[in-house]
Order: sequence, then structure tokens, then C-alpha cells
Amino acid sequence: MLVQHIQKAAVLGSGVMGSGIAAHLANIGIPTLLLDIIPRELTKEEEKKGLTLNDAEVRNKLAAHALKRLLKQKPAPLTSKENIQLITAGNLEDHAEQLKDADWIIEVVVENLQVKKQLFEKVERYRKPGSIVSSNTSGISVEAMAEGRSEEFRRHFLGTHFFNPPRYLKLLEVIPTKDTDPQVLDYMKQFGEDILGKGVVVAKDTPNFIANRIGTYGLLKTVQEMMTSGLSAGEVDSITGPLIGRPKSATFRTLDVVGIDTFIHVANNVYEQVEGEEKQVFDVPAFMKKMRDNGWIGAKSGQGFFKKEGKSILEINPETLEYHERKKLKAASIELAKQQKGLAATWKTLIYSEDQAGSFLWNTIAPVLVYSARLTGEIADDIVSIDQAMKWGFGWEQGPFEIWDAIGLETSLQKMEASGLDVPEWVKELAKSDHPSFYKEEDGERYFYHQGEYQKVPISEKVIDLKKLKKQGKVLKKNSGASLIDIGDGVVLLEFHSPNNAIGADIVQMVNYAVDETEKHYKGLVIGNQGKNFCVGANLAMILLEVQDDNLWEVEMVVKGFQQAMMKVKYCSKPVVAAPFAMTLGGGAEVCLPAAHIQASSETYMGLVEVGVGLIPGGGGNKELYIRHLENMANGVPFDLQAVANQVFEKIAMAKTSTSAAEAKENNFLAAADGISVNSDHLLYDAKQAALYLYENNYRAPKRKKVPVVGETGYAALLLGARSMLKSGFISEHDFKIASKLAYVIAGGKLPFGTEVDEEYLLDLEREAFLSLIAEPKSQQRMQHMLVKGKPLRN
Repeated sequence: MLVQHIQKAAVLGSGVMGSGIAAHLANIGIPTLLLDIIPRELTKEEEKKGLTLNDAEVRNKLAAHALKRLLKQKPAPLTSKENIQLITAGNLEDHAEQLKDADWIIEVVVENLQVKKQLFEKVERYRKPGSIVSSNTSGISVEAMAEGRSEEFRRHFLGTHFFNPPRYLKLLEVIPTKDTDPQVLDYMKQFGEDILGKGVVVAKDTPNFIANRIGTYGLLKTVQEMMTSGLSAGEVDSITGPLIGRPKSATFRTLDVVGIDTFIHVANNVYEQVEGEEKQVFDVPAFMKKMRDNGWIGAKSGQGFFKKEGKSILEINPETLEYHERKKLKAASIELAKQQKGLAATWKTLIYSEDQAGSFLWNTIAPVLVYSARLTGEIADDIVSIDQAMKWGFGWEQGPFEIWDAIGLETSLQKMEASGLDVPEWVKELAKSDHPSFYKEEDGERYFYHQGEYQKVPISEKVIDLKKLKKQGKVLKKNSGASLIDIGDGVVLLEFHSPNNAIGADIVQMVNYAVDETEKHYKGLVIGNQGKNFCVGANLAMILLEVQDDNLWEVEMVVKGFQQAMMKVKYCSKPVVAAPFAMTLGGGAEVCLPAAHIQASSETYMGLVEVGVGLIPGGGGNKELYIRHLENMANGVPFDLQAVANQVFEKIAMAKTSTSAAEAKENNFLAAADGISVNSDHLLYDAKQAALYLYENNYRAPKRKKVPVVGETGYAALLLGARSMLKSGFISEHDFKIASKLAYVIAGGKLPFGTEVDEEYLLDLEREAFLSLIAEPKSQQRMQHMLVKGKPLRN
């Protein structure tokens, strides 16, 4: 018997990880019980209140305090603060009986085998048959935890290792035991991918599983090479971050964020279970242990490898444990690597150079590649699992075997053997074969090397890969800014691919073409892409250049063209579905708002932020956000028109941006019927299904309606707040000018209150305001500052 659907969950342990998992479950709508131990003694504050150890306030304290922390933590564990209501705090004694209601029970207590075994003994007394029980251990044997439990318990037991923070890090390592029912494993893999939105990798029950085993090895190798080479932490971070496809936190900033105490614990977990050269690597250097003993454990203590003093960032000297100004490494290979196109060319440029940067990277990455090859089969079944674990868990752009292909297997092998590295025989055999690489592509399909032959890389049917479709000749039309791609089943996709996906005349042209083609030949259109961000707005550099060349008429044509293209999207006779993700700002939000449906990634940061560059939205965003607020507030119930105008004005004037798709719904950027994809890899598939659903249910374009506005009196009311902010010094004169223009547009000009106007009238007002502001020298200064500095200027 297996639960058919996880409707309720219980998390045992309310520390940072436990509460983070509970938050993630709440984010996807699963009611969750969060339990922790009962405190053994009262605090002085509790004694003053007259509380005793028998009071519920004391007994539930640990879990209750964890819930309060969730509301304050940054980055936020909750996609909406409202989700906290789905988590119930309690304790492991008074509320253990409630475990009978849970379909999934997750243990997240201290990393101690005996403590975990005792807890599972209690869990078995209360859980219902068929419920899934798992441990979030980061490395303790999952097999050992289940010893002494019943056969039914063991069949439903496995490891589910989340990465911190659970909301943001994609990897979920699932670790079955020899007794885990294959159905349970398959169910959790599917549930993890489809419902939790994770990249699921099946790991073997070995120390630290996959990502932490290889990641910790790599970090320690980097620390040891820093000591040997004489480089500083800052110099190492300057070459082990985005330059080589790694996160901005690189090496030592990552250790500070993770916590040096936590890292040492993870390293020791492997150290105690391995032998020989591997044991030496996992022996954490003495200076790091001293840092831990001093309490210098990273970001949570205010200092670790780095600490901030005033505006300066200092780095630690591992020899003296004193802090000095942070340094960056300068080398010819770094400058040359920055000029390369693509990560493979960057790796080759760096790894085979003989300067300090090249030598350092070779001495740190080559052992990691060999170590990964040596562990293949021991920690995971295949190289794909290892590569995916490192990409999803540590934010690497390429996994170890993808890096190895990038630097060339044959060339690197010669250098590795010359360096004295013991490369596994199976890699040497591959290097001698007709196709010496770990991966290969044929007919747009990707294959990986496994036990002497190539197998197709398994891909979920819910993953639409635009690069693959392009290689298969599915592009119908393209220009410099966008492509129209056939994604099957009668649906086409408009992909932006201009620099930063910035909207210019080329994209506007393709929007018009895409809508026309969809109306003639297809069932629906999806607007989406697989870049870093959906779209961060208009091509600011192009607009500024035209204005400075006195080509204001050219800018007007582009803005008017954008407005009309968005009207075509809105009134297309076939459904248009926008699929935003990550930063969806300014023009990016304006592309989404008129769509028949928005299918947003859970991590979508949407807002109309044009005031930051001295402008207001110019592509219909003011109008569409206003109409969305009207529609969401109406529903046949009388509402305050001025309150609607006030809300829209405030959101645009303050450049309010959602911190999630859930928050975008609360802000009315998304409608109640719009969808949210928790798994970002499924976003385009979900958007396509939404388009097909609308088409098959006889979609009809919305009827053109007139829009009620607050007019002259409403305009005056909107300006009242802005004027008081000006008088108090909260905003500048130019901020007030922008606010005045925005208020005039939202109010619908100087008309009587309640006048109904058509959309074209509001678009004309918006365009006039946009063009008048763009001609302002102070707005141009703001635009220039944003282009150069990447942040707003207050002038």
C-alpha cells in the first residue's frame, strides 16, 4: 500500500533546514506539521511571565520561533507570507499522534545516527501504513537509520537530501536503501520533479552522497592549492566564479555563506569513512579549524574568509589570521579568457596557460575530474547524475564530465598523466576510442558514455529544449532579436534572443509576424525563452542614442509600434500565453500583461520599474495594470475607483517588484486564473498546455471595452501624496515631475470622474508622457547612469 497523493506532510526538526523544507512544502500548498523537541529549561523572560515547562507556549517554542524566523529570513524561504498559515508548530511529544495524518514524514534533526534511530522508532508507532518516511541527512547512512524497523516501514523509507535554501536550490538527492520499494522510489522521483519542482538525482548510500562529496573535495583542493601557491582568498575567488561558469560567490565567499562550521562537519563526515589520499584531502586545514574555534564562521558571524569594514571588504591571511584589503588576481590568461565566446573556449584558454591563473585552475580542477571519474558507479550510476548534481546543487554551469569534454579528453589526459594523476582505466579506454568524449550529439539528441557504449540522456517529456528544436530545423522565421519556433501540436513559440532580451524594433517586428502567423495557421502562441532572464525591458541604449541624436520621432515610432504590437497580442483570435521567469521588468512585464494567459515560473520577479530610469511605462503597462486591478476588484461588487487608481499609481511610482510569482498574483500582475510552474524546466511545456487548453475550449479574444477613469479630481488626489513626499524631502523635484506625468496617465487626463474612455486614448496619453520625459536631461542622466553603473541614479 502506497499513498496515492501527498496531501499532508510533517517535518521533524525546526532548524534552518527543517523550517526551510516546511516553507517549501507550504509554498506548493501542502499543509505541514513542524515538530521539534521540548526545551529542558525556561529562559529568564519565560520565568518572569510565570510560565512553566508544562505550558504550550514553552513546549512548542522551538518550532514556533522557527516560523517567526521564516518571515524575517533573507532570501525569503516563503514565496508569500500568507503561506505561513499552512505550517502548524508543535512538539515531538504532545503532537506525535498527529503523524498519523501525514502522507510524508521528513526527519531533519541533528546529524547523529542514534538520535535519528530513536526518532524513527517513535515515528513507526504513530505513522499510518503506506506513508512515506525520509531523512534529510547530508551523509549519514540511510541504510543504518532503518535498522530495527519493520519491513513495511523499511519499504517506505529512503533519503531525501534537500540543498539549502530549499526554495532556491534545485537539487534533491533521493537515496533508496536495499529495502525501499521501487514504487516508492519512482513516486518520490516524480513527486520531486513535478510537485516540488526539483532536479532529482538518485544517489547511492555513500558518505555525503554525490554533490557534497565532489563539491567538498573540490573546495578542499582549492584551499590546499591556495596555501601552496601563495594566492589569497580574494585572488582565488576572482578566478573561480563566473569566469569559469560558477556562482558569483566562487569558493571562499561560498564557504562564508555555507558556514565554516557546517563545512567542517560535512568534510569530517567523509574523513571518518575513507582511507589513503582521499582521507588526506578531507582533513580540513588547521587554520580553518582555528577560525571555527574563534567563531569566525562566515556570514552568520560577520566574518570568515572575508569581513566588511565600512565600505571595504577585507580577506583573511591564513598564515597569520589577520585581515587585509581584498585582492584580485591579474594574469594574461584571464584577460584572454574574457574575450572568448562560450565556456568551452574560456576553459581551454585558462587551463592550458602556464601563468599563475592557469596553473592554479589546472591544479584544482584536474584532480576533481579524476575524482569524479573514480567515484562513478560508487556514488551514482552514471556520469549524467554526477554532472546534474553539481549543476543543480552547487550552481556549476557545467558538470565535471562536461568540463572534461570542454578542455578535450585526449589533450587533458596527457597532461594529467604527466602531473602524476591516477586516471581510471575506463577513462583511458574512452580516450583511445573513435569518439573520445563523455557526451556526443546526433540529430539533435544528446548521448552519454556508459559502460562502453553511448546511451541517450534521459529527458522528461515536460522539458522543451529550444536549442534542440533549433538544431532540428524548427525555426520558422528569425531576425536579430527574436525567433519563431514550432514547438509541436500546433503551437509556436516566440523566443527573444537580443542582448539581455532587450526589446527593440526587431522584436516588435517579430511579435507582429508571430501573431499574424498564429491567427492563420496555429492553435496558439507562447512567448518565452530560456535565457538568464525573461526580459528586463526596452533597449535603453538604443533609445538614449536616438534621443541624443534628436531622433525623437524615431523613438515615437518604436514606442507606438510596441504599443500596437501589444494590442495585437491582447486581441489575437488565438490564445497567446506568456511564460515569464526570473527578471521580468519594465517592457518584459508589458509583454506579459496583455496575454490571454500568463504561465509564470515560481521564481518570477515582475514589476514596472521605468521610474528608476526617469521614465514611465510606455508599452501599455500603465493601462494593462490598471485594467487588471479593475477586473480583479469588480466581480459584480461595487468598488472604489479612486482606490484602484491609487494602488496602480503607487505600484508603478514605487517600482514595486514581486519577489515570486505568488507575490505577483497578490500585486495583480498575475490574475487568479494565471498559472505558476514550480519546476522552471517545465515552464514552456506548461505554457504550451495552457495554450492548447484554451484553444480546445473554444477560446475567444476579449471584447473591447471602455475603461472608467478617475479624471481631473482623481489626478489631484494622486498628486497629494507625491507633493507631501516632495515637501518632506523623500523625493526630488524630478521624481515629482515623473510622478505628475504618471498620475495624469493613470487618471485619464482632465476628464470628469468616472468617464469611460477607450484603450487607444490611454495609450496616447502614456506615449505622450513617455516622450516628454525622455527628452528631459535629468531622465537622460538616469538612463546613462543605469547603462554604465547598473543601478538607479537619484537626481
